[in-house]
Amino acid sequence: MPASVKFIGMDPAVPADRRRFIRVAHRLYRGDPLWVAPLDDEMHRVLGPGNPFFRHARMKLWVAHRDGQDVGRIAAITDDTHNQVHGERTAHFGFLESEDDPALVADLLDLAGGWAREASMTRLLGPMNPSINDECGLLVDGFGMPPALMMSYNPPHLPRSVEAAGFAKAKDLIAFHIDLATAPQERLDRLAAGFRRRNPALQVRPITKKSLPADVPKIKRIYNEAWEKNWGAVPLTDGEINLLAERLAPLLVDGLVWLAEEGDEVAGFLLALPDANEIIQPLRGRMLSPGLLRAVPYLLGWRQPKLFRLVALGTRDRFRNRGVEAMMFAETLRRARQTGFIGCEASWILEDNEPVLRLLAAFSGRPYKTYRLYERAVK
Repeated sequence: MPASVKFIGMDPAVPADRRRFIRVAHRLYRGDPLWVAPLDDEMHRVLGPGNPFFRHARMKLWVAHRDGQDVGRIAAITDDTHNQVHGERTAHFGFLESEDDPALVADLLDLAGGWAREASMTRLLGPMNPSINDECGLLVDGFGMPPALMMSYNPPHLPRSVEAAGFAKAKDLIAFHIDLATAPQERLDRLAAGFRRRNPALQVRPITKKSLPADVPKIKRIYNEAWEKNWGAVPLTDGEINLLAERLAPLLVDGLVWLAEEGDEVAGFLLALPDANEIIQPLRGRMLSPGLLRAVPYLLGWRQPKLFRLVALGTRDRFRNRGVEAMMFAETLRRARQTGFIGCEASWILEDNEPVLRLLAAFSGRPYKTYRLYERAVK
């Protein structure tokens, strides 16, 4: 461990510690035109003890300090629910940032690994920020573009340094881009008509800001069942879903969020949101900043982001292979085009989730970014 580097433990329950941890990224990405700083208030909600995730998980933070400056950071996390569901003793690392210094990255990862060893964990997996239900993965392909809403961002040196520290690929997560101008609208219309003809009892309807409070219990029922068999999936508690709904409700746009139902049964759910990163990028993490003037046209509804992100798309087991996902996505693309969006990012998709990969290809989606999760045995 270089003598000039000091590693300082941070307590996520202490606001000043969270603030220092958050500001590390601001220093490292200062001057980077592609980086989008998450709003500080949102980061405090994610990292702080009020996040219901920490009712079943624990986290330790470190900041690396050298020559009067903070030059890196990392979190180590253990999630009881993950380990119970998957029968593992896995710890996660997350929120990793560093100067271009492989030795520094290795030391940060060793700190997380040592904490995991003390917790009797045998595997270190990440990055998870702080879980698979949040931002996760390091960008390894598709540099040169800003991240979409709730997707991670990093320079190329970071995955190289993680690999040099002995971590290997655990799973790749793919982001697709769909140009709405070239999406096959005639095919979408035929698909929608055929779906309705074959499934007269299945109804697909939009979720709106007005209907959201009544629809949240239905979303809760479907969310965990629809994704429970996915690699690494961890069910969300009611509290976590409530927090997610609270955070995302201001972004809802009519026609981008859908619920499929058959009578009283919930069949499927689609969540897509405007790419609010286009709005918050000038703010550099703070609403009261000089960049607020650039965000005002969006906040007043005079402009909207050019892109939207498909965040979640799933159906319950007994409704699969009936075209429910395709129907909801077709309606989303049609409404998005009418609303004035020009493109969609569908992310992230597990590299081996063949049904969804085929669906996106059918809608003229092309893979354009790859994020990677890394793992290493705890030493």
